[in-house]
Amino acid sequence: MHDIRQIRENPAAFDAALARRGLPPASPELLALDADRRAKILAAETATADQNRASKEVGAAKARGDDAEFERLRALVAEKKAEISRLTAEAAEEDARLRDLLMRLPNLPLDEVPDGADEDDNVEIRRWGTPRSFDFKPLEHFEIPGVKPGMDFETAAKLSGARFVVLKGAVIRVHRALAQFMLDTHIEDHDLQETWTPVLVKDEAMYGTNQLPKFAEDSYQTTNGWWLIPTAEVTLTNSVAGDILDEARLPIRMTAHTQCFRSEAGSAGKDTTGMLRQHQFEKVEMVTICTPDTALAEHDRMTRCAEAILEKLGIPYRTIVLCTGDMGFGAQKTHDLEAWLPGQNRFREISSVSTCGTFQARRMNARFRPAGGKPDFVATLNGSGLAVGRCLIAVLENGQQADGSVDLPTVLHPYLGGKTRISASGELI
Repeated sequence: MHDIRQIRENPAAFDAALARRGLPPASPELLALDADRRAKILAAETATADQNRASKEVGAAKARGDDAEFERLRALVAEKKAEISRLTAEAAEEDARLRDLLMRLPNLPLDEVPDGADEDDNVEIRRWGTPRSFDFKPLEHFEIPGVKPGMDFETAAKLSGARFVVLKGAVIRVHRALAQFMLDTHIEDHDLQETWTPVLVKDEAMYGTNQLPKFAEDSYQTTNGWWLIPTAEVTLTNSVAGDILDEARLPIRMTAHTQCFRSEAGSAGKDTTGMLRQHQFEKVEMVTICTPDTALAEHDRMTRCAEAILEKLGIPYRTIVLCTGDMGFGAQKTHDLEAWLPGQNRFREISSVSTCGTFQARRMNARFRPAGGKPDFVATLNGSGLAVGRCLIAVLENGQQADGSVDLPTVLHPYLGGKTRISASGELI
């Protein structure tokens, strides 16, 4: 969320930053509402002072036997009381409207973020690995003979409808191994703290990480008001909501493996085949809580943590910085990692790593106390490390063989009891 005081101080800069995201100026409406709200607060304070002064004078008039003055003052006290009540209610209503407007505005991009309208304007930073040359036409993951027995879309559709899958046999073993490998790498090599969190959260948590109010249709809500998390970013980031942390505790670097749920609103017709875009999926998430002045360094660090997973798996990838028009709502700057999928003959997103500055911290009221200083808002960062299902797709497609079997990355062999391949008939061997 934005600081209205900063908008007051430099409305032109605020609107210019919104324009980079393709949005119209917002400061005129915000500042008009803010000015009216502040005027009502000031009027209520003035009326309160008048009421207090009249209340003191009522007793004096009574003691003097001045009945006319006594009645006038008593009426004035009642009038001011009603005025204060009205002004306070109106100010509270306008404060709620202002907060709602601020909640619906996206974060402002950093100056270094490239301008652009959509994904076509994203900028590639680097590439790693060389896509494998096949002496046969590579298949998409769900077409590979050895994968088909373990990837059941028909049963999932019978149970739940479209955009679900039932995994079994060798395929689910590899899926589970990937999640375990990611967690172990982040814990042992990257010094992240493993955390297990609920997947059901209250409204406040969804507001804190900017899923609400603007993106309610993208998530699932239960009949008793809980929300199913779209990513562990929600729970990990909100773990410090309302806290004042000692600066010495920062940075806090966490990772969690959870089920994730997304309605995929607005994605009709996109990636309808296979398991690239699902309503229910698993991710190993990374979240960092730090001081604002270290956020960019932490952003680069988190990006390297995600890249390291792909490198250990031997999956070619490229890292891009998203332009202003393709960046997520809460981000100041985002790096996307795109894995090479030979079945599609293209790179596809497998991780997004974003720094949000103090944007989410203001929504959560999450602060830190510098040594000898006053509390200030923390910075928050989040990133996939990685999306397990998409990583499974990359492993299967890049490891596929002409006979329909799949060679598996060496780093996964210890997690699979020493097994190294999925046979053409779907057995782990």
